[in-house]
Amino acid sequence: MDSQAHAISYLSPSVPVNMGDWWFDVANGHHFWIQRRFHVMSKLADSAIRNSKYVAEIGCGNGLLQREIEDHYKKPVTGFDLNECALQKNVSCTSPLYYYDILQRNPEFRAKFDLMFLFDVLEHIEDESEFLQSVKFHLASSGILLVNVPAHQRLYSDYDRAAGHVRRYGREGLIETVTAGGLEVERCVAWGFPFSALYHRHLYERRLERSGPASPGRRQRLGLAALGALLQIDRVFVGVESGSLGYLLLARSP
Repeated sequence: MDSQAHAISYLSPSVPVNMGDWWFDVANGHHFWIQRRFHVMSKLADSAIRNSKYVAEIGCGNGLLQREIEDHYKKPVTGFDLNECALQKNVSCTSPLYYYDILQRNPEFRAKFDLMFLFDVLEHIEDESEFLQSVKFHLASSGILLVNVPAHQRLYSDYDRAAGHVRRYGREGLIETVTAGGLEVERCVAWGFPFSALYHRHLYERRLERSGPASPGRRQRLGLAALGALLQIDRVFVGVESGSLGYLLLARSP
């Protein structure tokens, strides 16, 4: 994915974020997590995405999901984030970008979006209830929220701490959290080839520690390719709980 710089609209004052900037140097359109997440999401919510008119992503970061939606579904995704470093590296082409705290609840965005993405964000949030109430503020009546989170608290590790994760999720805990936020959960699927993918991710991250995240070398590229190949096997196992890497949930605003 080639980047195309475009303007960032600043709607909120600067605030600290619980996210490691190094991730935006590592993650790109070929990253195993990004690619597999998109494939699972497309199967879960293809019609919802195609039929949506106003789409937004909270925590858009460097724009990988925005760019995937642009390329595959030919529609822009309004991007909200509080990580200026990530927004400056955003690779989307037609999607507007906002430095914006959703807790601000700007009237301009009240009930505007019929589809919103919350991918790899909720695990960074201390107060999930207040945050999800603010998400709901931005959703139109019967609007759809797609949530992705890392799975299983027992897998919580130094990787999670470095990434700024407050927690990982089990299925029931995730459903209860989203329901308590005033949304109606329609489906929640586990995804991610389990143990070998985690092992190879660990090896890959050790290589990153030695060589630095900004300029991945041949071994790192091979590591990502191996993870991508392993996760192709997961196409058979979507929905298997044990050892899954993530949960993808579809909820609706009442």
